[in-house]
Amino acid sequence: MKRARTYSRYASEASRLLGAQIRAARREREWSAADLAERVGVSPFTLRKVEKGDMTVGLGVALEAAALVGVPLFYEDEALVRLDADRTQARAALLPQRAARPAGDVDDAF
Repeated sequence: MKRARTYSRYASEASRLLGAQIRAARREREWSAADLAERVGVSPFTLRKVEKGDMTVGLGVALEAAALVGVPLFYEDEALVRLDADRTQARAALLPQRAARPAGDVDDAF
């Protein structure tokens, strides 16, 4: 039996915000939920979950819905998104591939 996954309040609120932005943008475009669901390639049920901010929806589905209705995710200019992604990837390439565990006991008594 699967255990229910818990999420931080911040992540839950961010998901709820993104869902509300997608729904508002869809309505501004005067698209029905069925129209957007078809464009995203999901069922209307799944799109309703996206618009409610349901955390069980796949990240790609939520991002595609946002992109299709014009909700800016990071920057409005796609070139800036690509540039920032490239910079972040280059910075990550300089970091160690694995995080090493500290040797010995960790003193977490503050």
